[in-house]
Amino acid sequence: MGSLGRLVQGLVRRPHYRLVRRLYHRHETLAPLLLFFGGVTWDALTLQRIGALLDNVILGGYLLLLGGAIALTLLDRHGRPPPPSLRALSTWSVGAIQFLTGGLFSAYVIYYTRSASLTTASLFLLVLVGLLLANEWIWSRHQGGHLLIGLYFLAVFCYLTFLLPVVLGTMGFWVFLTSGILSIGVTTGLLLVLRRQGVFVRLRSFLGALCVIALLFGGLTTFYVQHWIPPVPLALEHIGVYHDADRAGDAFVLRQERASRAWVWTGDGDDPFHYAPTDTVHCFTAIYAPTAFQADVTHRWQRYVPSRDAWVDTDRIAYQVVGGRRSGYRGVTYKQHVSPGRWRVTVETEAGRPIGRTHFTVVAEDPARTPAFTTHRYP
Repeated sequence: MGSLGRLVQGLVRRPHYRLVRRLYHRHETLAPLLLFFGGVTWDALTLQRIGALLDNVILGGYLLLLGGAIALTLLDRHGRPPPPSLRALSTWSVGAIQFLTGGLFSAYVIYYTRSASLTTASLFLLVLVGLLLANEWIWSRHQGGHLLIGLYFLAVFCYLTFLLPVVLGTMGFWVFLTSGILSIGVTTGLLLVLRRQGVFVRLRSFLGALCVIALLFGGLTTFYVQHWIPPVPLALEHIGVYHDADRAGDAFVLRQERASRAWVWTGDGDDPFHYAPTDTVHCFTAIYAPTAFQADVTHRWQRYVPSRDAWVDTDRIAYQVVGGRRSGYRGVTYKQHVSPGRWRVTVETEAGRPIGRTHFTVVAEDPARTPAFTTHRYP
């Protein structure tokens, strides 16, 4: 018996283990859901930034454990006894899957939501909600393993989609495609291991699992091409429109009106922007990127034209983001000769994938009005 077997056997003999096992079986229908939310809660309390080494190592460990738990679950469902050293662990495999999927997908939702608006991150929110709604169906004893294999592929793909850009220091379609190919390889490897152990033995079942992987890969690639997947690992820390944004040492001094709605509620810029002919509208952003990461981003300035019921581009100003600053890489673009009306500035990657956006209204300044300004420093 190996060291793992001795460790498991020692754990099984402990009275606390037997007590927990009895409680688990007594509440077996409720336990997986509680474990799922346990994984979500754990992430909410402990997760840091997308480039944090410890977080990435922990999530990678989750993936390894999830693959093992799925293998034990499918072996049990098909009447294939696992190795003797792992038989005691098979009791907990379903609960482990719930905890690990809760931890993984909640981390993905947090990361991807930070990288874009709620709308563009909705794919991953839907995945999380779908896991909750389909909870009983997924774990039904009458279901095959195709859904679990699809779940594992999604977990691996979402992980590599943000890990590879962090490791390589760049992002783009080819990095995304490489993440998908590696995910297919990892999941297919798990399939082959299970097939040797008597699961997915029938060719039809094996090909069905491969089709699930292919469909998910095609769907996620379509979402990427349509710019519906947020541009991880970039994350917008701050965006606002100001009357002035000047560098002062290692910080930026941002100047805005006290009377603006944005100052009253958030302090994030001038809205409405009272514009005089001599004014310049500044858009200040801070974008977080991991250390050694570089990417080109663009501020797309747009004005709403009521007669066309459309947003019309006026300027596209690009600059490079260099990762490593905890409060984000600061960038400023500005515009003069701005007409009254509704405006917005969208922060995009070089490929046009949106990172964030701010809306504001330009109002012609009343010469009789004396505005009161305030400043604050952004580190």
